[in-house]
Formats: sequence, C-alpha cells, structure tokens
Amino acid sequence: MSRRRGKVEPRKITPDPVYNDVQVAKFINCLMLSGEKSVAERLFYDALELIQKKTGNDPYTTFREALENAKPQVEVKSRRVGGVTYQVPIEVRPERRLALGIRWLIRYSRDRNEKGMAAKLAAEFIEAQKGTGSAIKKKEDIRKMAEANKAFSHYRW
Repeated sequence: MSRRRGKVEPRKITPDPVYNDVQVAKFINCLMLSGEKSVAERLFYDALELIQKKTGNDPYTTFREALENAKPQVEVKSRRVGGVTYQVPIEVRPERRLALGIRWLIRYSRDRNEKGMAAKLAAEFIEAQKGTGSAIKKKEDIRKMAEANKAFSHYRW
C-alpha cells in the first residue's frame, strides 16, 4: 500500500427520497442484490410498513434504534507478535461501525424463518430495537471476546 498518492475522498451518497436520510440510503444500497435498487427500496419500505402494523410505533425511529443497537463499539483484530497471533481489542471507527451494523442486520434477517424478506427485515428490526435478535447477539459475542482479550490491548498499533 503506497503512501505517495493523495487521500481518497469518500463517495457522497444521496439521501433516500422518503426520509431524506443517508443511513437509510446506505442500508438500501447494502440490501440491494444484482443492481436492483427498486426491489431493495420496496423491501425496505414494506418492512417499515409491517413494523407500523405490528407495533404501532414510528417505524423510522424503530429502524434507527435497531441500527444503533446493532453497531459494535469494539472488535478484535489479529496481531502477529513473535510467532504468536493475539486477538487485540480495538475501538471501531464510526464508518465501520455503521457498515458492520448494517451488514449484520441484513445477514441475520436473511437467515430468519419468516415468509418474505420484508417480514424478515421487520422482525429483525423489532428484535434489534428491543436488544434481542441475532445481530445483537453477534455484537455481544464480539464485545465479550474483546473483554476476554483485554490483556493484549498493549499490542495495539
């Protein structure tokens, strides 16, 4: 990785048309398969309608709270020191936190047993908002691993 070139500017993502929110647009982009953005948008907005019907709460705040609960604070990275590989806990950068939260919500909603992707997304959002669900379990497992390896935090660089 050469350091001679200039820094790469992150791409500007246009906010979604309904909520005018960049995080919603990023979620829809990550949800999209094979370039079918209109399908991904329909799935996302259908999931929010299902949340409205099931809970009666504002679906946008449910999504925001679910995403906030799914974002990890710390993670572990492998560092090789003297022939031994240590799992070193590090804090997660804000961009990576968002990316991991979105990725986990989508991955574990796809693994659910509900019928239809919109129902799967809605159920995962509701559970993540409550602090349960597979995406939250993944976050907690990584946090516990970082806690267990706190002794190796001096290998951070």
